[in-house]
Amino acid sequence: MSALLDLEQLAEIELQKEEEEDEEQQRSVPDAPSVPLSSTFSPDPSHPYYDVARHGIIQVSGDDNYGRKLIVFSSCCLPPSHQLNHHRLLEYLKFTLDQYVEMDYILVYFHYGLRSSNKPSLKWLREAYGEFDRKYKKNLKTLYVVHPTNFIRVVWNIFKPVLSHKFGKKLMYMNYLAELREHLNYEQLFIPADVLRHDEKLRAAQKGGPPPSVKTPPPRPPLPTQQFGVSLQYIREKNRGAVIPPVMSQTVTYLKQKGLKTEGIFRRSAQVQVIKNIQKLYDLGKLVDFEQYQDVHIPAVILKTFLRDLPEPLLTFRVYNQVQEMLSVESSLRVTRCKQIVEGLPEHNFIVVKYLMCFLHMVSQESIINRMSSSNLACVFGVNLVWPRHGSISLTALTPINIFTEILIEHFITVFSSRCPPAQVTP
Repeated sequence: MSALLDLEQLAEIELQKEEEEDEEQQRSVPDAPSVPLSSTFSPDPSHPYYDVARHGIIQVSGDDNYGRKLIVFSSCCLPPSHQLNHHRLLEYLKFTLDQYVEMDYILVYFHYGLRSSNKPSLKWLREAYGEFDRKYKKNLKTLYVVHPTNFIRVVWNIFKPVLSHKFGKKLMYMNYLAELREHLNYEQLFIPADVLRHDEKLRAAQKGGPPPSVKTPPPRPPLPTQQFGVSLQYIREKNRGAVIPPVMSQTVTYLKQKGLKTEGIFRRSAQVQVIKNIQKLYDLGKLVDFEQYQDVHIPAVILKTFLRDLPEPLLTFRVYNQVQEMLSVESSLRVTRCKQIVEGLPEHNFIVVKYLMCFLHMVSQESIINRMSSSNLACVFGVNLVWPRHGSISLTALTPINIFTEILIEHFITVFSSRCPPAQVTP
């Protein structure tokens, strides 16, 4: 008990030292260039946790590079402790996670901005960890701690006795934001302006300039066989006018045969190196035989990855604001409005969207077995179909995106005035 108290006192001392060092840095290092906030955040006042949500402490920022949901916790958004009920904060965190813990997910913790005045107590942290039972911990794949300090390491030692070895292996420290680019869709990540400025100052303070990882090489021209990270138009031109991109047609065909009755299809991730290898095969124009991997979740992840890597979302940037207005449309008129929106897409995009939604409609028809209703599928695919031209998708913006996607799937026949061909399901 005495040792634990000593560690808690040490944590307090480290945090105070960090505050003093940060104040000193503010005086000695010139201000970094003004950095815009990565996303605007204005939750609906009717939100059940509006008192907590309005601070923007917790955000959902799409998926990582391998189809896993990204949930961001920003310490700099924590108000002074007397202005926030930390029990409500814990409830809100669980409320957010409950929407995604059935699928693989990632946590990103921005440590900068934690102060003596706004930090939750260590007792609260211990209670919080105890609240997160196996269903929360099992599908957490990685916890990224960005801008770690000695305080973080002391707290880690406090918690080490109660943390499982498996959970400990999920922790990754990121000293600079640039390091996240290797793992996440950085452009869609919600990063508070204070964190961006802090990162700039850290790099400016480094002797010899910023770390090498910040420098990005000039983009190379895509290969003629490139499939990932290039436009639909490019793929069509290089594949003899094929309207449906080969990655989509091959993954969908395989999943129709093998995946329609797989429980949790699209909710699971796959080994990162396997996904990278398959992407490389596609980009080199090589054949991919999914049968050899004996894992139906691999083509499911490849399909999501392909959509997420498009330079412009499948539903186009133009549609984003129209989708955000969905909540203001009366429920009885939403299907008609969705039909109007998709009919306004460029012809090529419309055909590919229709192809994908036809397949997802098939998946939803087997939801009694695969547990993937149109609502569940919308949570997975929505952020991979539409996103803003600049910045990330806030937690509030997800709701209309998911509603829109759910309607496209659930009411496929009405929205696209067509029926899906029967699936060829292998017993």
